[in-house]
Amino acid sequence: MLTILIDGIAYGMLLFVMASGLAVTLGLMNFVNLAHGAFAMLGGYVTALAMNRLGLPFLATLPLAFLASAALGAIAERTLYVWLYRRSHLDQVLFSIALVFMSMAAADWLVGSQQQLITLPAWLQGRLEIAGVAIGRYRLFLILVCAALVVALQLILARTRFGARLRAAVDNQRVARGLGINVSAIFAATFAVGSGLAGLGGALGIELLGLDPSFPLKILVYVMIVVTIGGTSSLTGPFIAALIIGVADVAGKYYLPELGAFLIYLMMIVLLVLRPQGLIASGR
Repeated sequence: MLTILIDGIAYGMLLFVMASGLAVTLGLMNFVNLAHGAFAMLGGYVTALAMNRLGLPFLATLPLAFLASAALGAIAERTLYVWLYRRSHLDQVLFSIALVFMSMAAADWLVGSQQQLITLPAWLQGRLEIAGVAIGRYRLFLILVCAALVVALQLILARTRFGARLRAAVDNQRVARGLGINVSAIFAATFAVGSGLAGLGGALGIELLGLDPSFPLKILVYVMIVVTIGGTSSLTGPFIAALIIGVADVAGKYYLPELGAFLIYLMMIVLLVLRPQGLIASGR
């Protein structure tokens, strides 16, 4: 039971890292970017190719995955997304969905449709026993890394000048500009960091989720469920939702494998009926 709980927490942490960027762009910037999974896929491919073709160690590829996805996110925000901030959500959805299929076709053409496999370092393989509970080393690593990211994100948004400027820019762009805040630069940096987090999540998720050109569509469902259930007013709601989804998914596959992902969708419906505004509702 405790092993399943820890595996579920690790999976939920991973979902949160991949969903946090979408929660920020959707909740704080009011921008629907369904191509978020494409940046996660890029991070995954950077790690897989760097390990398999360049021989880089796993840990060294993680910063590369973050930076590559953040750089592409910054370029895309300045050249493509910036024109859609004032457009309707339907336009944003259609545009970002088109980007998803373009990224899948590009990955298939550049790398091929086969699954990308990586070999984790020996110290991340197998299980260790803590207080009589068998815990996967890699899942424990995911929990520690993702917990550190969660704390860092909360501190950046709540305690730093950048976080204060971002909140001001979201609340009222005109007033923020009047106070000398470069709203465009704030949004571009936020979008890049969100894309980088997606890339890092993609890199960390290869071992659990697999990686092929259909990756953006596969994770889009789970990421959207996390953001929908958690709400978009803060990162706390998606974090709690990711843990709930992660534990429920792992427990469901262990105890009721014949139901597949049915339990996840059932839980989403129940939670949305009980809390249609999300687990953490906006105070605005």
